[in-house]
Amino acid sequence: MNLDLAGKHALVCGGSQGIGRAAAEELAALGAEVTLLARSREALESAAAALPRPRGQAHAWVAADMADTAALGARLAALASERPVQILINNTGGPPGGPAHSADAAQYLAAFQQHLLANHSALQALLPGMRGSGYGRVINVISTSVKEPIRNLGVSNTIRGAVASWAKTLATELGPFGITVNNVLPGYTRTQRLDQILADRARNTGKDEKAIADAMLASVPLGRFAEASEIAAVIAFLASPAAAYVNGINVPVDGGRTLSL
Repeated sequence: MNLDLAGKHALVCGGSQGIGRAAAEELAALGAEVTLLARSREALESAAAALPRPRGQAHAWVAADMADTAALGARLAALASERPVQILINNTGGPPGGPAHSADAAQYLAAFQQHLLANHSALQALLPGMRGSGYGRVINVISTSVKEPIRNLGVSNTIRGAVASWAKTLATELGPFGITVNNVLPGYTRTQRLDQILADRARNTGKDEKAIADAMLASVPLGRFAEASEIAAVIAFLASPAAAYVNGINVPVDGGRTLSL
């Protein structure tokens, strides 16, 4: 199986922590040069310095705000002009929880901007380099809510679905250029996002966080939370030459929790 990413340049959004950082580590271990993107310069510098370098790769980082799509696009276009990017990992924190019916328009617009429009700005900036290389992988880290809406995550459910439809459309448009577009749908994963969800539910219900966690795990056939590295392994496979014929799919990595096909 060809998993070799030597000579490839990967941009990992949200790469300073959680699933993004774990994905960056896997891609680097397979030989890719990795550029991390997030808001915190200090966290980025530390994460980039710790990435594997089996082929002596030169890793880098970019401090940017995903919500400022115009600045993001300009910064990434400059990056790609210096060193084309073949692998784009779109990954950013989910919107705050709450019912769909009580969210106001500003919440939906902010989430749309930070997720779909940011992803689109990144794609447009990097696409010429992918086409020129004859190799492209766009992998969006979204949510199992694409298949089954998650209670009390109304805005997130809505926006994640929009990203999934955007990706499916792109898979058809970009396939002829050797560029694949796929979505990874993490289940309950040990990250800061999971800590936030547990804390929010405990505050809203008055229940103990452990009791809430146990109730969540009751719906997972494997009976445990995922590690970020387990999500990252699937991302790395989809980025590899071995996955060249995998295009336009949603891949749940959730221990079997999603009940739909």
